[in-house]
Amino acid sequence: MSTSPIQLFQPTYPQPKPLKGFSHINRYWDKRQGVYAAKILPGQFYVSKEGEMVVTVLGSCISACIRDPINKVGGMNHFMLPIQRTNMQASALKPGSTSDAARYGNWAMEYLINEILKNGGKRENLEVKVFGGGKVISHMNQIDVGRQNIDFVWEYLSQEGYKIAANDVGGPNPRKVLYFTDTGSAKVRKLRSVSNDTVYEREVSYSENLKKQSQAGSIELFD
Repeated sequence: MSTSPIQLFQPTYPQPKPLKGFSHINRYWDKRQGVYAAKILPGQFYVSKEGEMVVTVLGSCISACIRDPINKVGGMNHFMLPIQRTNMQASALKPGSTSDAARYGNWAMEYLINEILKNGGKRENLEVKVFGGGKVISHMNQIDVGRQNIDFVWEYLSQEGYKIAANDVGGPNPRKVLYFTDTGSAKVRKLRSVSNDTVYEREVSYSENLKKQSQAGSIELFD
């Protein structure tokens, strides 16, 4: 794709239907890129066979962008913390029913990969790109959450035998990531201090909510 903005203010083709289980994701026409897009938040992921763009903003969180370039199916996740251990089986859950569990890296990776495979992808074809893990909220508890997330995703991909095609991780700045599921192209923009404050506040609130839910031992499931 061209590096200059396309700026198509009106859609040039009908919006594709989302794959089963992803109708809850915010989807829209992106005027600047001239493509249909899906915006994901922490704890969400999205898979497409229609060449949509997946968008998110990352602080200490990680997004893995994964696709099968041969069978043209791919997607992105967005997780906040490395690992949660429960007795749930990832393959037994619907895409739209993982609101809390998918906030953790181990589940987020399993959900994303499983949905790509269910929709025609082949494990041996998968291409992986990784973004995020900034040092954004470390002073909350003297733990570098971003570093923990980076270490987790490297170990996970190594153990599963996936090669990393590209990455942009660490550092002090949040990132906005655009990922094109058909071509595998990714665009990353480092955000300045104003955006950094917004991302920081969101992640602090989000992290504290996760702690409360973990202490209560609850996982929210919904249809």
